[in-house]
Amino acid sequence: MSNTTKGQPGNHVKGISPVEAQKMLDEHPSAVLIDVRSSMEFLFVGHPKGSVHVAWIDEPDWKVDPNFSAHVRQVMLGGLSCENEDCTAVILICRSGKRSHEAGEVLVKEGFNNVYNVLEGFEGELDETHHRSTVGGWRHHKLPWEQC
Repeated sequence: MSNTTKGQPGNHVKGISPVEAQKMLDEHPSAVLIDVRSSMEFLFVGHPKGSVHVAWIDEPDWKVDPNFSAHVRQVMLGGLSCENEDCTAVILICRSGKRSHEAGEVLVKEGFNNVYNVLEGFEGELDETHHRSTVGGWRHHKLPWEQC
């Protein structure tokens, strides 16, 4: 069965913690971490080391990119590597896990069958003083990251 069949029943976006995502990347070198935040967030807030940037929503229009799935396929070298229906993992991350989940749902509808969403995102939710990276997220867990 090909993973390019759209809307395969039973496929869904799987939730994963930042620590689990890093472990998957370490253990499966073919897995790809895609940061779906805006260009400004990716560059200036920072991003997981080794992640690839494919914006889900970006300036100047702040609309969902209708070619998002095609851009992800390009990152995956024009298609997905699958053996026995076990395709390369696509791990998505945004600020807190909401946009990346939405983007993952679109990928699943487009035939990707091994899609993960980093539940806490890069910065996590706001704490009681309206700061991020204090109660969750990639940075909170002290995983490798960089910024411009």
